[in-house]
Amino acid sequence: MGLAITNGHVIDPANNIDGTHTLYINDGFVAGVGDPPEDFEAEREIDASGLIVCPGLIDIRARLREPGQEYKATLDSELSAAIAGGITTLCIPPDTYPVIDTPAMAQMIQQRAWQIGKSFIHPLGALTLGLKGEQLTNMYSLGEAGCVGVSNALEPVRDTVVMRRAMQYASTFDLTVFLNSQDPWLRGNGVVHEGEISTRLGLPAIPEAAETVGVARDLALIETTLARCHFNGLSTARAVDMLAHARATGLPVTADVTAHNLHLTEHDIGFFNTLCHVSPPLRGQGDRDRLRSALKEGVISVVCSDHQPHEPDAKLTPFSESEPGISGLETLLPLTLKLVDDGVLAMPEAIALLTVNPARILGIDSGHLGVGATADICIFDWEEHWVFDRHRMISRGRNNPFQNWEFRGRVVQTLTGGEPAYQR
Repeated sequence: MGLAITNGHVIDPANNIDGTHTLYINDGFVAGVGDPPEDFEAEREIDASGLIVCPGLIDIRARLREPGQEYKATLDSELSAAIAGGITTLCIPPDTYPVIDTPAMAQMIQQRAWQIGKSFIHPLGALTLGLKGEQLTNMYSLGEAGCVGVSNALEPVRDTVVMRRAMQYASTFDLTVFLNSQDPWLRGNGVVHEGEISTRLGLPAIPEAAETVGVARDLALIETTLARCHFNGLSTARAVDMLAHARATGLPVTADVTAHNLHLTEHDIGFFNTLCHVSPPLRGQGDRDRLRSALKEGVISVVCSDHQPHEPDAKLTPFSESEPGISGLETLLPLTLKLVDDGVLAMPEAIALLTVNPARILGIDSGHLGVGATADICIFDWEEHWVFDRHRMISRGRNNPFQNWEFRGRVVQTLTGGEPAYQR
């Protein structure tokens, strides 16, 4: 069936498209932008006057809680939240229950997403069996089963020899290693950034060095193995500078930053606000500003939600005992667009952070509107100002600290495979 999306401002950073065009879709695939393809007949039409039309968004890190923690959320509930946020593709870490350390687990999760029929899921395979940091998984089989990379999630690989061998093994099969680089001994039982707030509140602290030492170790191993690696959720200015130097010397490294670390600092914790308990922790103002400039410079190339929905009780405990994480699918686009509103990024730069850049890191044919691409599309109203209410979220997890924030830009419609999946 032919579909024409007319009068919209099409922004496709992968193909350097930024202007008012008609987008033509046929049988679920992009058939043309601007001029209609030969013999094209539009049986349906969407008038996108005054709206921005871009590729469906890609969230490079989101925990959906199923399988294993369905009391927090389910694939159905979280994929519904994703599609409402314009997200048509998600990458999930391997720390499900059971762990994604076998081809069967990887295939089961993908099949479940297909059955639900909303956003598409790409899993990461476990780097080590059971994420225990001891014995390597069969990475080749995981890659064959659809895993787009390997990771040990939030569990540290304490043995440097094991990590080195893991990088060598992953490199053999052209798999990207996703790293959460924190020194487990320096991190200890910390819950907030080591600084003024940790001192005032008397909370166990995580020093900047926990991240920089972890990043330094992993960069040294990357130098010796030349494995393609991606750093998840960098949070400190010094780690960003280390990454910039590594990239300048030609190391095959990339990185992402969580949307909340671009807007919040340790001071937003206030008086023990557990909604601001995240890992890595909210850092200082200087760190936040350096993360923003790193996006502009291209040192960090992706913004992600690091979506972690929780049941209410998980946040209704003393700060140190509360579970870290933010339910962020529905604020990923608004928080990224806020960087445009703040003058940090141009609109095409912001959209690239959520589309073509994560697609390239994951090695998937998505995040663009080139002819032949799957018609996963996000349509949003850049001129709409609205106030966020976490109590009206679609996600089962309402643990989001941006209550009553005013945003500019809101999703109007999302299409997957050329078919309407969400409409406000």
